[in-house]
Amino acid sequence: MTKLLEWISVTSAAFAVWYSLIGGYVKHPFIEQNMNLIIISPIIFVILFGLYAVTVVLFRVFTFNNCEDAAKELQAEILEAKKDLHDRGLRW
Repeated sequence: MTKLLEWISVTSAAFAVWYSLIGGYVKHPFIEQNMNLIIISPIIFVILFGLYAVTVVLFRVFTFNNCEDAAKELQAEILEAKKDLHDRGLRW
């Protein structure tokens, strides 16, 4: 199962539960007392998901590794490729 399919299935299941609560298919005093919170719960979930996404992105940015050895190796390969192209007659 791909990630997109997982997200779609979880979202549709959550929407089905929310719609059943809003539509009055499930009767319970607790649901009737907290109907205002149930109505705005999708907005709350979107805000929480946004906070989670920002937190994950910032964490990954702050813990990003610098690869000094790989950078030096790449620079050496670039110089080697330039020399090879120069030897083959390409000039810039």
